[in-house]
Amino acid sequence: MVEKLTEEAIEGGLADRPDWSRSGDSIQRTYAFGDFLGSIDFVSRIAGRAEEIQHHPDILIRYSKVTLTLSTHDAGGISAKDMDFATDCDLLYTA
Repeated sequence: MVEKLTEEAIEGGLADRPDWSRSGDSIQRTYAFGDFLGSIDFVSRIAGRAEEIQHHPDILIRYSKVTLTLSTHDAGGISAKDMDFATDCDLLYTA
């Protein structure tokens, strides 16, 4: 079972991921692209990684912007899985 992170661990994890912020029991980030197809390409890469690790984000697409929201429902909040996936998402964004 995945455990919910402590407040201190969440703060530390976000300090290491300055583009991510906390939103209640989730973390989120908005990524910007040049156009709609760039957004969709990114979402496709995120979906592939999410399936690999069986950890699925909430995804909001607004033309050239994609907002990802991560939370671990089994843990009842933010877990290490969310922090790890946030790092994966950032790497996919820069790839």
